[in-house]
Amino acid sequence: MAKWKRSLADAFWTWDQLLGGQRRPTRIQKWVARRPVGAGLCAALPFTFFCLTLSREDEPDDFLFAVFSGLAMGVIFGLTAVAERLRQRRLKRLGLWDGS
Repeated sequence: MAKWKRSLADAFWTWDQLLGGQRRPTRIQKWVARRPVGAGLCAALPFTFFCLTLSREDEPDDFLFAVFSGLAMGVIFGLTAVAERLRQRRLKRLGLWDGS
């Protein structure tokens, strides 16, 4: 099981390196990595309100759709922020970035 996890992590970091993961993070990437919950909320709230403005008053399920779709967007952006945090930790560990 541990070997499988390690190979999955190696595949992830190889993919990240191919996409340019060795570059220094921008100011926005630093902010997102420090605040993954805030990044998720910043994505979820506008999306939820946008879905609510499109909903009709005679459809009560539209409210639930808006809430769940906003929640899904928040989770996706939050997990992306956690991945960015891991990338920045790796850059520090490898000595490619000093953290400033």
